Amino acid sequence: MKVYADNAATTRMRASALAAYAEAAENYYGNPSSLHSDGQEAKSLLEECREQIATLLGAKPKEILFTSGGSEADNQAILSAAHLGKLKGKTKIVSTAIEHHAVLHTLSKLKREGFDVVLLPVGTDGIVKLSDLERALDDNTCLVSVMFANNEIGTIQPVEEIGKLCRERKILFHTDAVQAVGHTEVNVEKIGCDYLALSAHKFGGPKGVGALYTRQGAPLYPLIEGGAQERGKRAGTEDLPAIKAMAVAMNEAVETLPETQKKLTYLRNKLIAGLEKVPHCALNGDRDRRLPGNVSFCFEGIEGESLLLLLDDKGISASSGSACTSGSLDPSHVLLAIGRVHDVAHGSLRLTLGPDNTEEEIDYMIQEVPKVVGYLRNMSPVWRDLQQGKRQYIL
Repeated sequence: MKVYADNAATTRMRASALAAYAEAAENYYGNPSSLHSDGQEAKSLLEECREQIATLLGAKPKEILFTSGGSEADNQAILSAAHLGKLKGKTKIVSTAIEHHAVLHTLSKLKREGFDVVLLPVGTDGIVKLSDLERALDDNTCLVSVMFANNEIGTIQPVEEIGKLCRERKILFHTDAVQAVGHTEVNVEKIGCDYLALSAHKFGGPKGVGALYTRQGAPLYPLIEGGAQERGKRAGTEDLPAIKAMAVAMNEAVETLPETQKKLTYLRNKLIAGLEKVPHCALNGDRDRRLPGNVSFCFEGIEGESLLLLLDDKGISASSGSACTSGSLDPSHVLLAIGRVHDVAHGSLRLTLGPDNTEEEIDYMIQEVPKVVGYLRNMSPVWRDLQQGKRQYIL
């Protein structure tokens, strides 16, 4: 059996999005910046997509900027807020230790430039405490950046409460919602954020296209200089077929959200219950306050890389954490942040489900994952030491 369980890394394009891409590529080939009729037809479709995405987010069309994906959107939002903050003499940025590297690496760059970057800890459930955030804020704070939902352990942060706190303090708030859009309700008015990043390939759209919501009045400076596209905030001819496919995929994801959430929550809980029967393992992240399709475990006494390769041999596509860091031998910064020690963090497995997954596939993973874990443990000198009492079990 072939099982694709790495939807947090990327999703299969929806049939509707593929059809929309092909139709736009064939019939709307004009440059939206051109004055001729072909260009204006393309511009009309572009603005139609902008309006559709804005409506789905509870935003205004002028607040939507098309980007190459979530990483670019995160970068532009954070750097824009930091630039304004510096002009006002405010150089403190508050974030968390479990952010995506698109955020963390941008913050590291700003730290080298003299910004005071505070990365708040999270609990063992992977959720930041509002009391910690409130204590970290002061008159020098120019930005708070907290992700909506974590890409590795699936935990959902209290973004509405964070947004309220930031509004009261008149501090800009950015949230990376790349894992959330299309998987849970996302409304910028309810969140109260100033910036929100999303990426099409996480909800059945094409790779290489995304969007940045910027609240009207919030600062936004271009990362890419050139033409006057996107109101002068993002140079480069817009990829109209990809944008159209993103709009269609997002619309379908939001329209089918209630039934998809119900299905995936059931499958997720069944998979968790099945894998928890493996001795000396632990679920990562909060049991309930998590994305419907996210299952993240640590298995003591094994290496995650070996686990992935053997599962792939069984037809199961999975991840040991963020796809962006899967080539690294370092343990996940997210797992370390929730208190997993290095040896345990190395034995992580992330299974992320999508609308196409079936209960039969869940049963297959519940059958095969424990077998592979057992096989690896039988070859592991660490596991042998644990069984012989030469080491103490952690999980």
